[in-house]
Amino acid sequence: MTRSIPRTAANERLLDIYSKLLASYGPQSWWPAQSPFEVMIGAVLVQSTAWSNVEKAIANLAAVEALTPEAIRRLETAELARLVYPSGYYNVKARKLKALVRYLDERYSDDVGAMSRRDTASLRRELLAVHGIGEETADDILLYALGHPIFVVDAYTRRLVVRLGLMHESDASYSACQTLFMDNLKPDATMFNECHALIVRHGVEHCRKRPSCEGCALLEMCPAGTAAEAQEVTSSS
Repeated sequence: MTRSIPRTAANERLLDIYSKLLASYGPQSWWPAQSPFEVMIGAVLVQSTAWSNVEKAIANLAAVEALTPEAIRRLETAELARLVYPSGYYNVKARKLKALVRYLDERYSDDVGAMSRRDTASLRRELLAVHGIGEETADDILLYALGHPIFVVDAYTRRLVVRLGLMHESDASYSACQTLFMDNLKPDATMFNECHALIVRHGVEHCRKRPSCEGCALLEMCPAGTAAEAQEVTSSS
């Protein structure tokens, strides 16, 4: 049985987290892209790398006008790999992008609008069947490219919910973390977008593997952080 806090309390905690992060960092305006398909490219390229590396790869694609499904299909896989080299695992990611554009062509004739009109559950199953697309990448595409109300979970999300005592570490699977947010917040794509982006920003700024608790907007509600602060005070006295 998953150990988590009651629904009403979880709703209040999650809204409190959201409001504190929003007050601390302001709107994040994710995802930085010129088109829904560019978001899809970014969702694949960001796997196992930093966003700064993805930006370099996307700039390479933009330089040869290869930010459309048709353009990606025209490229030889080796050339595509060369262009996305900055994102790492470039040969693997080139094949993943080829699989994505093949799916878009065969299923939707590259019509992203038609794709976005599919119901979320069916579309998610389709995406997960595409080579190289796992849960996080599928949900990035659903939320950020297509505007579907689904919550994206990543390492920052898991770390945050565990440190704040919302979920036990052994229970913090992708689906369990996603359920925590989606069962306790209104299904609003705009809010899910902003909330996830804020969690990522907070993970980069403060809630790292080795946390930097000074100035953390969530310190007062974080058992892990307050314990670490207390230990630091004790050690220095």
